[in-house]
Amino acid sequence: MRVAVLLCVCALAVPLAAAAQAPVAAAWQAPTPDEGVTFSVVAGTPLGFMLSAVSADPSTVLHVASSGLPQGAALSSADGNPGTAEFQWTPKAAQVGDYAVVFTATPSGDAPAITRRIAIRVAPELPVRLSGVGNVSRAAVVLRPVYARARPSAAAPVVTRVGMLTEEYAPNMVLALESIHDAAGTLWVRVRLPVLPNNSTGWVPRAALGPLRVRTTRLVIDRAFFSATLFRDGRAVFRTRVGVGRADWPTPRGEFYVRELLTNFGDPFYGPAAFGTSAKSPVPTGYFAGAFIGIHGTNAPELIPGRISHGCIRLRNAAILRLVKLMPLGTPVTIR
Repeated sequence: MRVAVLLCVCALAVPLAAAAQAPVAAAWQAPTPDEGVTFSVVAGTPLGFMLSAVSADPSTVLHVASSGLPQGAALSSADGNPGTAEFQWTPKAAQVGDYAVVFTATPSGDAPAITRRIAIRVAPELPVRLSGVGNVSRAAVVLRPVYARARPSAAAPVVTRVGMLTEEYAPNMVLALESIHDAAGTLWVRVRLPVLPNNSTGWVPRAALGPLRVRTTRLVIDRAFFSATLFRDGRAVFRTRVGVGRADWPTPRGEFYVRELLTNFGDPFYGPAAFGTSAKSPVPTGYFAGAFIGIHGTNAPELIPGRISHGCIRLRNAAILRLVKLMPLGTPVTIR
C-alpha cells in the first residue's frame, strides 16, 4: 500500500515540474494602442504614441521593436519589464497615404514574442491661414520677381508675374492669405494679386517674400453710404465721408489691400497723399498706371460725399492725412 502511494505522488510531480518550467508569456499593456487601430494624421503634423509590454516573470527582460516604419519615423526603445517604446513621426506632404506598422515585444528566454499591428492614414496637409483669423492679417514685400501660379506647385499654370516694384516704382507688397507645403517640401503662400479680374489670388514660393508683417487694421469702404471706416483690433478708430466712382467709372467691389503710399504730388487734384490699392478698374481711369484704384485727397472737398470720381476713393485732405498716420501698408481693404 505504501509503495502505491509513493508511485502516485511521483506521477503527479512530473507534470507540475514541467508546468513550472514553461516560459511565461508577455502581454501588451496601456498605453499601447489597441490591435488594428488606425491613426489619422494630416501631413506636416507630428504623430506620437507609447507602447509597453510586460511579463509576469520579474526576471524577464522585454525588447520592443518595429517593422514597416515609414521613412522619417523613429522608434525609441527601453528594455526592461515592462519594455517600452515611443513612436514619433511627422509625415511630409509627399507621404500622403496608408501605412501599416508592426510592433514586436520579444521577451528574454524562451517565451514567444508578441505583436501589435497599427495602421496610419496620412491626409493631405491643410493650408495655414495667414490672414482673416480674428483681426489679424499678414503682408510681405516681394524680394525677387516671381510667377504666381494657380496651385501651390511649380508645374501649375501661371496666373501673373509678380515684380519687386509697383507701377509707381515703390516696393511691391502682397497680402498673404494662407500657406502650404507641396509634395517636394517647398512652402508656398497664396497672395492677393493686383490684377483683373479683381479678387484674383495666386501661389508664390515663400522664399520670394520678405518677413511677414502682422496687421490688425482693416479699412471698409461703403459705397452706398459714402463712408470709410478704419478698424484696429476690430474696433473703429477712424471714420470719414468719401467720394466714390460714378456710374460709368464705378469703384469695384471686393477684397483688396493697400500696396503703397505716395506723397508730394505736383497736382493738387490728388491732395497731399494717396494710397495705392490692389483694386483695378475694368475701364481706364487716368489714375496710376494700369487704372489702379487709389485712396487720396482732393482739391474739391465740397463734392464729398457723392459719386464723383473715376473709381478712386476721395477723402478731404485733413482726413487723408489722418489716415496716413493710422493705416499701415498691407492693410486689407473691403469695398462693399
